[in-house]
Amino acid sequence: MDPSILLSYLWVLVVLIVLEGLLAADNAIVMAVMVKHLKPEDQKKALFYGLIGAFIFRMVSLFMISILAKYWEIQAIGAAYLIFMSVKNLIDYFKHKDHPNDPAVPDVVEEQSEDTKGSGFWMTVLKVEFADIAFAIDSMLAAIAIALTLPHVGPDFMGLNAGQFTVMFAGGMIGVILMRFAANYFVAILAKYPSLEAAAFAIVGWVGIKLVVLVLAHEKIHVLPHDFPHSWQWQLIFWTVLIGIALGGFLLGKFKEKRASH
Repeated sequence: MDPSILLSYLWVLVVLIVLEGLLAADNAIVMAVMVKHLKPEDQKKALFYGLIGAFIFRMVSLFMISILAKYWEIQAIGAAYLIFMSVKNLIDYFKHKDHPNDPAVPDVVEEQSEDTKGSGFWMTVLKVEFADIAFAIDSMLAAIAIALTLPHVGPDFMGLNAGQFTVMFAGGMIGVILMRFAANYFVAILAKYPSLEAAAFAIVGWVGIKLVVLVLAHEKIHVLPHDFPHSWQWQLIFWTVLIGIALGGFLLGKFKEKRASH
């Protein structure tokens, strides 16, 4: 193999690992928030099922990448679910925040009784799996935009060149492995700084907006230029806002902790 081709593949693999790691962190934040109300032993089980789902759905998305890229409706459904989940949970969060002692306002972090534990646990797992599907779509669409810049190596496979497919597969799997460690980390962080929960919900909605941008740039919609979602301008906007939300939530949590200590 030409050394220049090998170097280009290695470079794209590094970029994909970084990208998938960042997307895995978003996915892990969602899982951490959604299992937060469960008992510690149930949190671990729910996270385990969520990680299994993330692995499966990324595999399915990889093998169906040509379909995901072709039909904007699939991307729109993923965007709608993430935005709905974000808005609903933010409303519930601030309702309870403003009325902490009002029994008529549902508690976002509700304690489950023994007779509702089972349904609450499995409903939580189901919600996590739906979120995994949306993030898998986002992950694979982001990966294919980078992988398609590589020269062809070997035969075509599953609608992609075999070399490109292999790079996407490796990047996606490394992303899931990184998510395995990030999910437990974010559960601990949310337990220490509960105010970060609002920032986490906002990040979920922002990732949903990212999918909306992909839909609007789809060749059949064409509200935005087709290359805009992969342009450096949009990437700069997306990551700046995402980091700003996370940093703002962290600083607010530290401020509240400091004020409470006084």
